[in-house]
Amino acid sequence: MTLPPEPLNGSSSDPGRSPQGWRPPTDLRYALVHEWLTPLATGGSELVVQEILRHIDARVYALIDFESSNPHSYLWGRQVGTTFVQHLPGSWRGVQKYLPLLPLAIEQLDLGDYDVILSSSHTVAKGVLTTSQQMHVCYCHTPMRYAWDLTFEYLAASPLGRGLPGLLTRHLLHKLRQWDVITANRVDFFIANSQHTARRIWRCYRRPARVIYPPVQVDRFPFQPDKQDYYLTVSRLVSYKKVDLIVEAFNRLGYPLVVIGGGPELVRLKRLAGPQVRILGPQPQSVVQEYMAGARAFIYAACEDFGIAPVEAQACGTPVIAYGQGGALETILDFRHHPQQGTGLFFSPQHPLALAEAVEYARGCEFDPGVIRDHAQRFRPQRFQEEYLSHLADCWQKFSVDFLSKNYVSCWQ
Repeated sequence: MTLPPEPLNGSSSDPGRSPQGWRPPTDLRYALVHEWLTPLATGGSELVVQEILRHIDARVYALIDFESSNPHSYLWGRQVGTTFVQHLPGSWRGVQKYLPLLPLAIEQLDLGDYDVILSSSHTVAKGVLTTSQQMHVCYCHTPMRYAWDLTFEYLAASPLGRGLPGLLTRHLLHKLRQWDVITANRVDFFIANSQHTARRIWRCYRRPARVIYPPVQVDRFPFQPDKQDYYLTVSRLVSYKKVDLIVEAFNRLGYPLVVIGGGPELVRLKRLAGPQVRILGPQPQSVVQEYMAGARAFIYAACEDFGIAPVEAQACGTPVIAYGQGGALETILDFRHHPQQGTGLFFSPQHPLALAEAVEYARGCEFDPGVIRDHAQRFRPQRFQEEYLSHLADCWQKFSVDFLSKNYVSCWQ
């Protein structure tokens, strides 16, 4: 793996075009649009929103907002624009139940007062309406998973995927895909959180994207060279994270496994777990950090677009055993191919036996915790700040000089 990443051929920006240190103009009016802001939403996309707001004075908009009223939140006291979904029953627990309404809702946000629209999108945020005088830069965490890559998995796992409801659900997903492709044309410049996501953006929208890895707070995770003899996974307990695969593998192996996280799979996983598997449920960050620092290895079985947890584990000097697809291929160096710089191992296929074999192999490897920690530093927030702000300045130069001066063709070259 070569870092930093190069953009795909024909990407919307050449990383060498903007001199290091360029910053977007401060006299512009910025709006930042995200899907939902709640205390339950604490993933990588929210870390991106938080980091952008550290450096850009932007007015925040979202489908729903229950964070600006939270005194412990980075949004405490900030004025956030919302949609009618904010007032629907139970919206604070998640807006997925209102999925058919979300495209309509995001299009009701009036952003006419701003020069630059920044969207942080994994569902519908990129679909906001803009004018020809406004620049729209989308940091895309993923094209809608349930409308594209995971359609059949979601249908198989949900009661809404069978019978007459299944036909209606399939029709809804069909319409969502159409809307999703149409709204890609409302974005002037795409940013992807990994090469994996950039390829998916091209597959779904036929649009190039510059890769800028999301910020990982590596300095918050303690480096610990001495490891204990247990394994760890930290994840939302939902089906596509494949935590059941991890539990089944360790039931076979008989090695100690700790599972941290909450979600709809929690009860089922507790029933599945053998005597050597401890399901702790949701835990505070201090507990997560302690377990990450002491684990013999961190286990990761999902195919994620980026995957922040494996980088956090590496920040502790902990090797990662991960499914060899998705963003993990860009954040982990396989010990078998990089014996001096290796930070983990990949397994494939996505099956308990393949994971069990990788765990056994890893027990014979001599990982260097210091090397692993140094590798994680490549994803620190400072790097995101430098690349994002420099790229945003480059986008504005293209947009204001080329597009607004009516040289439309060169704007996209």
